[in-house]
Amino acid sequence: MIVRFRRVFSRWCKFLPLITSTELGVLILTGISATGLVLGIRQLGQLESLELTVYDAMVRLQPKAPADARLLIVTITEADIRTQKRWPLPDRVYAEALKHLQQYQPRAIGLDILRDIPIEPGHTALTKELRRSNVIVIQSLGNTPDEASPAPLQVPADRIGFNDLIIDPDGIIRRNLMIVSDSTSESVSFSTRLAMQYLNQSGDRLPNGDFVLGKATFSPLRSNSGGYQRIDVGGEQILLDYRSAHYPSAKVTLNQVLQGQVDPALIKDRVVLIGTTAPSVKDLFFTPFSATATANPKMPGVVIHAQMLSQTLTAAIEGRSLFWFWSEPIEVLWIVIWAIVGGLLAWWIQRPLLLALAGTGLLLLLVGVGYSLFLHQGWVPIAAPALAAIMVGSFTIAYKMQYARQQQQIVMKLLGQQTSPEIASALWNSRDRLLQSGMLTGQTLTVTILFIDIRNFSGISEQHPPEVMMGWLNEYMGSMTQAVHQHHGIVNKFMGDGLMAVFGVPVPRLTIAEIAEDARHTVACAVEMGDRLQTLNQDWQKRGLPVVQMRAGIFTGEVMAGSLGGKNRLEYAVIGDSVNIAARLEACKKDNQVDRCRILIARETLDHLQDQFRVESWGHLQLRGRQSLVEVFQVLGYTDLSNQSSQLDQPQPELDRDRLITEDPN
Repeated sequence: MIVRFRRVFSRWCKFLPLITSTELGVLILTGISATGLVLGIRQLGQLESLELTVYDAMVRLQPKAPADARLLIVTITEADIRTQKRWPLPDRVYAEALKHLQQYQPRAIGLDILRDIPIEPGHTALTKELRRSNVIVIQSLGNTPDEASPAPLQVPADRIGFNDLIIDPDGIIRRNLMIVSDSTSESVSFSTRLAMQYLNQSGDRLPNGDFVLGKATFSPLRSNSGGYQRIDVGGEQILLDYRSAHYPSAKVTLNQVLQGQVDPALIKDRVVLIGTTAPSVKDLFFTPFSATATANPKMPGVVIHAQMLSQTLTAAIEGRSLFWFWSEPIEVLWIVIWAIVGGLLAWWIQRPLLLALAGTGLLLLLVGVGYSLFLHQGWVPIAAPALAAIMVGSFTIAYKMQYARQQQQIVMKLLGQQTSPEIASALWNSRDRLLQSGMLTGQTLTVTILFIDIRNFSGISEQHPPEVMMGWLNEYMGSMTQAVHQHHGIVNKFMGDGLMAVFGVPVPRLTIAEIAEDARHTVACAVEMGDRLQTLNQDWQKRGLPVVQMRAGIFTGEVMAGSLGGKNRLEYAVIGDSVNIAARLEACKKDNQVDRCRILIARETLDHLQDQFRVESWGHLQLRGRQSLVEVFQVLGYTDLSNQSSQLDQPQPELDRDRLITEDPN
């Protein structure tokens, strides 16, 4: 099993960009720093508003639940107030409404109107109705004892609930305060009292602070539950699960109740809540739905109490799960995981557009996972891991850019302007595989080497001053270098009047066909050099400058290519016996030259030319400094002269950069 895992892992790793231990250390340090910064900001509560914004969006996106058939809301509208021609409404109006509702046998009636002060006429009648065992009234706790409102007279404590609502720092109601207690007393909220009345249960308090009612166990919020980080968690608070963006149940107006225009089926065995929805009373609050609401962004207090009551009854009767949250260590791990994924994407993906698409997809995946958990009553951080992924990804991109600039400086220092744009692009795209520790790593390659030299340069130099020779030689080398670049070669070094070019580096050539292509490019380059020399000679002759001949030696074989030198000076070197043979071919029988450009190749190069060039055999020769014989041929030109024209006129094919980047030379 272990062996199999290693094989799979090793295959998978081939598709990953090469990361050195130094780079890995920098990436880890960057990831830890960015993630730690996000966690620190989160711990200070600076991301709470972002998390709450995402939470509100998920509340708005969740599927709409059907109306709660256990509830009925009696609204006191602006029309109802105009009908009565006064506000506050007199006690007589509420007494009549309660009497009409009671005749249809509701399970409970909740009056969300403070009645601590008699408002005649009708106070005696209202007091009689409030004494009924299924009526729940309200009082206000206030922020201080002086602000608290007294309970209605002659109403027992177990039928009084506070209607105070908890408002988040941004002014939105997201929490349900169910119970407030101290060492001497305990107060129960209006909606919780109604739920107890409906269930005919008082609930149980557990030693750990949980509250049990019916099938539900209500665990209090912590200061850092979900996206919260700094809330006051006094009392028994739960996260409010809104049933609807508007009314969670059926509704009728106060005038409809007083005039007997309500279907009795809407009242029987239900909880009836009576409260004002008139904007002039200003009992209105912002909710998660307010951000997208246009006409009426605020929700009336009685409707919010109905939302709380519906959530409590659904949990207690149907066993619906309440909102759950991860512990702090799990949330930290969750954030770290997304930060790591963001960093890895930024490191692996090289193309900006693809990286942007992948980053967007990663954020959409995070939101999708978070929303899926939300639909299952789980609230997990989304803004914090998104910010961590973005920051780690951004830091990784910044490091890559800095590292790329350093690599580019190394490449330019080693190769300068010695290569064609196609080779330079392929080399740059493969830099992660070719560069290690600031050096082009040595690798064995099969290449074709080209040496050129001017015949009798020493004699020519004696006849002209150095400043003339420098300009003349620069014209010659400039033209020859262009020929090398056009045929996808690299000018490896200049040697006085000579030049060494290499075809097939630094990106490995992996197949026989590619090696043969390099050989043909090299010979074609030498032929073009001869044509360029003819043009130069014609111009030089007109200007009174020397007219010359040149020699070229070409050999195809293995070399070792890579950085050579010390830390203060490096150059890209190609060494091996193949280099020596190419140099000896160029210098072979110097006096045996008639044409303006003599090109000598060996059998190892001829085998790759596919009869595209006319050659003349010189037989097996012993080159200077070598014991074994080398079969030498002179290139006379293209086999098909029309092919020569087409080869020179048409642009050379581009390298397959994608293949060069992804294939492993080993």
